[in-house]
Amino acid sequence: MTKKVLIVEDEHRIRELISDYFAARDWAVCQAEDGREGLYAFETEIPDLIILDLMMPEMDGWELCREIRKRSDVPLIILTAVSGDERQIEGYELGADDYVTKPFSPKVLVSKAEALMKRVDGQMSASPCLPAGCGVLLNTHTRRLERDGESYDLTPKEYDILQLLLRNRGIVLPRDTILGHVWGGEYEGDVRVVDTHIKKLRGKMGQAADCIRTVFGVGYTYEEIQ
Repeated sequence: MTKKVLIVEDEHRIRELISDYFAARDWAVCQAEDGREGLYAFETEIPDLIILDLMMPEMDGWELCREIRKRSDVPLIILTAVSGDERQIEGYELGADDYVTKPFSPKVLVSKAEALMKRVDGQMSASPCLPAGCGVLLNTHTRRLERDGESYDLTPKEYDILQLLLRNRGIVLPRDTILGHVWGGEYEGDVRVVDTHIKKLRGKMGQAADCIRTVFGVGYTYEEIQ
């Protein structure tokens, strides 16, 4: 599956330059020009990686980083003209994975991003089972659902949907967002195909089926039953 990067940067020239370098490495790219737009893009685009400038209008990078870390551990690289050890330490304390100061090399930035994603993917491979609640696990090695000592086959789309929901627990994912991630941006079919696959997925999840909650008029979210 193609990796997606969200670039949150208020300077158009820099944003486009970074985008071009990531696109050349076959990343899907989405952009935001201020913090509030960045928060919306984070919630709707569900990126695999975020490049985040600090000094922005509407909502600065510090506040946006805090909001993102309340909801997700998505890999995040801070990009800023603000230098100094204290500011870098503050960035790491907020949950940033790396810190790049301007001026910078876009080529090096992309290399840092790809190295970070390899580490993240390696950590996922070391712990293949994603807990889904009620004793249900999603095994990312076998791509099967494990429940009550049994293993259940998932179709490729069912697997991708469940993995997307589990990695974004508590975040409401619009149908269009699920469609874009699982079927791809070129898909032109009926968005209700998402509902059909969710129904079939729930049928395989036993008691954990209720963890996939419908948000009427919007989409779906995953919340473990207490």
